[in-house]
Amino acid sequence: MTSTNGNSAQEVFHKISRNIEKVMRGQAASIRKLLAAFASGGHVLLEDYPGTGKTTLAKALAKSIDAQFRRLQFTPDLLPSDILGVSTFDQREQTFRFHEGPVFANILLADEINRASPRTQSALLEAMGEGQVSVDGYRRELPELFFVIATQNPIEFRGTYPLPEAQMDRFALQFQLGYVTPELEMGILTDQEIKHPIDDLKACVSAAEITALKRAVRSVRVNEEMKRYIVDLVNATRTMPGVQLGASPRASLTLMKVAQSLALFDGREFVTPESVQELAIPVMAHRLVMEPQAKFSGQTAEGIVREVVQKVHVPA
Repeated sequence: MTSTNGNSAQEVFHKISRNIEKVMRGQAASIRKLLAAFASGGHVLLEDYPGTGKTTLAKALAKSIDAQFRRLQFTPDLLPSDILGVSTFDQREQTFRFHEGPVFANILLADEINRASPRTQSALLEAMGEGQVSVDGYRRELPELFFVIATQNPIEFRGTYPLPEAQMDRFALQFQLGYVTPELEMGILTDQEIKHPIDDLKACVSAAEITALKRAVRSVRVNEEMKRYIVDLVNATRTMPGVQLGASPRASLTLMKVAQSLALFDGREFVTPESVQELAIPVMAHRLVMEPQAKFSGQTAEGIVREVVQKVHVPA
């Protein structure tokens, strides 16, 4: 395993995870998924009800790695320039000067992304896909460490715009935090009785350790059988009854990369079927477009992926 400052990449993951758990009670599984996407270079979409801790999770990650954090509240009147930045004319210098938008950060929380218009949502496409933005005919590079955590309310909520398929495909994972047990919720009340515990959260890893973590993920082996298994899973979604549009080749690549992250976190040097299966639903379900009749009959994208995992042959 790659090491830096005497700590293995696996230890770096556990340090970040434990640090976030100080302010996120009962969310170990969600933190594991978040860090799998983060370490593999993907982005995350959280769909959940207000007040479940989505913003706190993003802030806790940023504080744990001492990264620049920016939060952008998406609203119907938000413009692409509010995200990317804008050029203004400097009278003194007689030239245009570019003012960076919130997207120029290490960790960007795009809060309630589906409240903005599709035009504004699409402003993030280039940033998420290529790590750059094009403004006024110029390409501007984003920071090397760039991670988007977007949240959206369930689509049944008023004033929401469904994210276009191309935008959904840019998110490595989509998952929910959900409600915690009453006992854990009691603990949350106690934790925040005087002040929020995130105020005291400190960075627990260095920039060098994050770089080493990402490099170590890429070194995890994926043999030909596992690559075939991943491709077979993704390909199966394209032929399932009730599915209008199956998962894309980007889903195959994402599933491989996040499975590499999980293998590393669990102390393995190679990907196993268990890592792939654990992430199949959060990687693939949000990329599927269901036929209207299938929706009316109660079929869900999660159910389709679960069925695919059960039917596709697992390599020995």
